[in-house]
Amino acid sequence: MPGESFKYNDSVKNEIKDSEDDKNKETDEIVPILKEAVANEEPIADDELPKVAVVEPIPFKEEDKKKRLDELVSELEELVGLEDVKKEVHSLINLINIRQLRKKKGLPSPDMSYHMVFTGSPGTGKTTVARLIAGIYKELGVLSKGGLVEVDRSGLVAGYVGQTALKVNEVVTKALGGVLFIDEAYSLSSPGAANDFGSEAIDTLVKLMEDHRDDLVVIVAGYTKEMEAFLKANTGLISRFNKFIEFKDYNEDELLAIMYSMAEKMEMRLEEDTMKKLRTYLASMDEQGKRIFGNARGIRNIFEKMLVGQANRLSHLSEPSVEDLSVIKAEDFELER
Repeated sequence: MPGESFKYNDSVKNEIKDSEDDKNKETDEIVPILKEAVANEEPIADDELPKVAVVEPIPFKEEDKKKRLDELVSELEELVGLEDVKKEVHSLINLINIRQLRKKKGLPSPDMSYHMVFTGSPGTGKTTVARLIAGIYKELGVLSKGGLVEVDRSGLVAGYVGQTALKVNEVVTKALGGVLFIDEAYSLSSPGAANDFGSEAIDTLVKLMEDHRDDLVVIVAGYTKEMEAFLKANTGLISRFNKFIEFKDYNEDELLAIMYSMAEKMEMRLEEDTMKKLRTYLASMDEQGKRIFGNARGIRNIFEKMLVGQANRLSHLSEPSVEDLSVIKAEDFELER
């Protein structure tokens, strides 16, 4: 048996050798043929080669940054009213530009706090302006992302010890690189209230504002008197918020202009009697009524009522025309007294 096994192995070896000889023979025959074929080939012209799209990185252009900044400023200017607010924002832009220019030229630049306090009634455009400022800060290089995160007390305060700090941390982390906008911020401060965690939210916020001062801007908003009390609730707040912008209530003409703007976006026309009816209503409101009305929010509510009234009126027509669908009549809405 050992001898047979040896003979078998020799046989296999011989077969392998024969197979390798055959392969070498085939290679010797094929290689010259390939060399001759390649030698006879004509070179391919560049315009015959397949075109491959190469995506080049788009270089950052300073003019693009300037264009985006101009667009944001234009959007600010297009807002109805808010003349004092617009002046404040323009002054802020100028201050940041000069500060950065001094730094570029090697001149000392004083520390600057970008946090702000917006005071005024609801519906005066505070959130809209905060969103624009977030974008402006990004284009000016103050912030890395320029987004806006909006919260109120419920988004910051929890019901148990320790949870509020975690909640504030989560919100701030989400807002990093942009603006954290806290509406009705005064509601965080409840002096003398038992088991209230608003003060914990304020303490945590103050610490995080310091920890992330290079890439976080906080804007707090609310009624003027209430915000004054809020800032006194924590000594750290006063030192960090030194920029105040007041949002005044809209007058009658500005409210009507807002109504016109809303209608224009919907490609609708307000009849003269419609606007007279609305002006009379606005003129009849006392100070308390104006506060309840809510400025632009009140106008938006009335416009929605107009749309409902128009829909009810046109529902009786079998096929309303484009003109019918585009007109708001005085009969399309009733105003509460």
